[in-house]
Amino acid sequence: MNPHSRRRFLAGSALAASAAGLGLSFPGRLLAAAEPPAGPLLTRPIPSSGQRLPVIGAGTSGSYDVAFDSPEYAQLQETVKRFFEGGGSVIDTAPNYGRSDEVVGRLLAEGGWRSKAFLATKIAADSAQAAKEQWAQSLRRLRTDKVELLQVHNLRDWRRQLPYARELQAQGGTKYVGVTHYTDAGLPELEAILRGEKLDFIQIHYSVNATGAAKTVLPLAQDKGVAVIVNRAFDDGRLFAKVKDVPLPAWAGEVGVTSWAQLFLKFAISHPAVTVVIPATGKPHRQVDQLKAGRGPLLSQAQQQELVQRFTA
Repeated sequence: MNPHSRRRFLAGSALAASAAGLGLSFPGRLLAAAEPPAGPLLTRPIPSSGQRLPVIGAGTSGSYDVAFDSPEYAQLQETVKRFFEGGGSVIDTAPNYGRSDEVVGRLLAEGGWRSKAFLATKIAADSAQAAKEQWAQSLRRLRTDKVELLQVHNLRDWRRQLPYARELQAQGGTKYVGVTHYTDAGLPELEAILRGEKLDFIQIHYSVNATGAAKTVLPLAQDKGVAVIVNRAFDDGRLFAKVKDVPLPAWAGEVGVTSWAQLFLKFAISHPAVTVVIPATGKPHRQVDQLKAGRGPLLSQAQQQELVQRFTA
């Protein structure tokens, strides 16, 4: 364990023990500190470098797969503007998200946002040649000569593609490398990879109704000094159906939360292993709302447990 990770782990060990029944790991005094809801977004360090990232990022699956010069594209222009002006940085895309790569590339170029973006994409290929061709295509579509993070998508052919990602890292094509998955089915293999491979990042799902990653993978990533990107914090939108017309918990105001979206995101970033969560939206007002989750105090152990019990009962 590196010194930074050890300090964070020990700070939360006492609280984590009492939450073991839920498979959760919580920070201690860090979460108890009351912070004003205004101000810059909370940031977390990438353990392998110390570079800090805003905890609220942007996913692109679905939301960015739109036609150029359509009303939806115009909305995305405003969405991205609000994302960066609100302090966001991490944009996560993939070559198999339809037109998302091309849309992201054009949006960043048009708005002059590339220098502010921590751009993450993926390898989703089943052979060495396919990966090389896909990488070249991704760079063209993204209108860049390098990315900040290259991930092996859903562990696909990872034994061949992870070494290729490292080759690109050595060549300066990407600063960081990692692997991703999005369901509980991938957790055992992801755990094995964390134990046997050197990674900068993992990406995995974690939400109030899907806390499996917290049993082993998230604590292990923290112990190994690996940054964590969380996807599917809204369970692909299904969580909103469960809270339609349902009031927020009485304590929501204490942590600066005014919407369920904020609460679901704040739950994810309240785990000490999580570096950034990447909700996807193509709506400017939702983007503004989501960014608010990265300000103000995080959730206490009791608040996190209450949410888990509420949505997994």
